[in-house]
Amino acid sequence: MQQHQPSKTAAPRSPFVFDLRELGRRAGSLREYRRSVPAPAELGSDLIGVPEGAPLALELRLESVTEGVLVTGTVQAPLTGQCGRCLEPVSDELVVDVCELFAYAASTTDETTELDEVHRVDGDLLDVEPVVRDGIVLALPWTPLCREDCAGLCPDCGQRLDDLPAGHAHEAIDPRWAALAGFASEKSTDADEGAASRPSDSSSSQE
Repeated sequence: MQQHQPSKTAAPRSPFVFDLRELGRRAGSLREYRRSVPAPAELGSDLIGVPEGAPLALELRLESVTEGVLVTGTVQAPLTGQCGRCLEPVSDELVVDVCELFAYAASTTDETTELDEVHRVDGDLLDVEPVVRDGIVLALPWTPLCREDCAGLCPDCGQRLDDLPAGHAHEAIDPRWAALAGFASEKSTDADEGAASRPSDSSSSQE
């Protein structure tokens, strides 16, 4: 009796990977793709970034050229983070333009460039994740703001200046007098305690 071998299931492929067999190698061939892919981890800075798993909207065009595959298009990503002035939550949307050549193995570009100077086609597969990651990280704002005119935090009490009344200020004590003010406060406290410990005149007269 003939036994059937169990079928092998292909390992899941990253949604950032494109199969170039659909495109072919004839120069001028092109295909357009629209994909929603989950954002990878650690896609951002300390203040703002794309949450892991958030949907990235890829609109890409793959065009076969002599040296490899030219990838152009846009990536749309949601951003969340904190205002760089007042630390309030902020959210935004980022659109990044993509334009990158992926070189064929043994092409002139492949042979004349260093490993980290150009992206490369891996057999019949092309992985755009490094390009998407670099594009988003480089386009992130250095100082994200909840709004352009955010006044930030009060340096004395730490509250948002935009939530405080106009003219909000704290009395500044000259540091040269701070020690003297503390000494005077201690003397006043000692005097009050001494007065409280002495019997009153009325009590003395009754005795």
